[in-house]
Amino acid sequence: MKMVSVLVKSLREQRRDLLSLVLTLATAPFFVFIYWLFFGGGSTSYAVLVINQDRGLTTETGTTWNAGDDVFNILKDTVTYENGQPMLRVKRAENRADAERRLKNRDAALLVIIPPDFSQALADPGTPSGSVILVGDRTNTYYTVTSMIAQAALTSYLDSVTRQTRPVQVVEEALGGSSARTEFELYVPGLMILAVLMLIYQAAMVVVREIEAGTLDRLRITRLSAFDLLGGISLSQVFIGVAAVVLTFLTALALDFHSAGPVWVAILVGSVTTFSAMGIALIVACFVRTTYQAFMVSTFVLFLMMFFTGTFMPMTGGELFTLGGHTFRIYEVLAPTHAVVALNKVLTLGESLGAIRFELAALLVLSGLYFAGGVWLFQRTHLRQG
Repeated sequence: MKMVSVLVKSLREQRRDLLSLVLTLATAPFFVFIYWLFFGGGSTSYAVLVINQDRGLTTETGTTWNAGDDVFNILKDTVTYENGQPMLRVKRAENRADAERRLKNRDAALLVIIPPDFSQALADPGTPSGSVILVGDRTNTYYTVTSMIAQAALTSYLDSVTRQTRPVQVVEEALGGSSARTEFELYVPGLMILAVLMLIYQAAMVVVREIEAGTLDRLRITRLSAFDLLGGISLSQVFIGVAAVVLTFLTALALDFHSAGPVWVAILVGSVTTFSAMGIALIVACFVRTTYQAFMVSTFVLFLMMFFTGTFMPMTGGELFTLGGHTFRIYEVLAPTHAVVALNKVLTLGESLGAIRFELAALLVLSGLYFAGGVWLFQRTHLRQG
């Protein structure tokens, strides 16, 4: 009976803390829904770009044959899961420069380049031929899967057409410096973003501590604005976030990490990302009143950022529209998504500041929106006069 009494007491106490109960019960179902939203409830499909340079040929019967088109159609229509869903999302690319830009932005996982004399080499194995080239960022885990699928489809096609030793070779080319990265170096960009995301815990609890201490009640009579209060707190936390980014990067350098691009650009990206983390923390603080609740909600938000920004696993799907050559996806409303892409371009592919202008602009705009939203919500929830 004593155990039953304790059980009843615990349930009653839990009912008073509905926020933690809801988060405990709803987190996993929420992530299931988000994954379904991004991936449509199906299996992952991998984006492939094809540059078909094949000139084709005219057969003795007068018909035209372009083996490059055959390869495109095979990759597009016949490589499927058991349920018929395509494994690959295949699109044509106009030129290699544009295709490589899309690979760097992770709008695609693989580029297939078919040589001009492809059909002729298959029709007459004695004809010298260029190679089918597979290009991709080897630090992108989706590249490994996609290149294996594409190579299997190509091998099957070549064997079925020639029925002899393959006259056309398939070779891989690494994008930028991605082939030279060690396994340790692959994880450093994500760990730099983690250093920034940890600021969400710190900043949210610092703001909520002011609420718990009753500071806000005393500050109301001074007509202190939410912008003044949160601006001052935010600047102090941004300094801490920048210090965390620099310390993380220096630690990686001391442990033999090598950056393919300018180090100062990578640190700039991490520093700008701290503003977005601070904005997220302010929004969290608007919905809680204790540091315990701030910790609970921040944990949920941190998981959201880690899983759906590409920090520790690549993201695909969720495409909304294409504008100015950039494919916008639903999860790009999360600012760290752009930081992940920017850091990969700089640290792995050796790009400079000019190549990440879009990502920096997106970070600044989203950070401003987060902060403005946090100030407005905080004014309404915590500083409104009673």
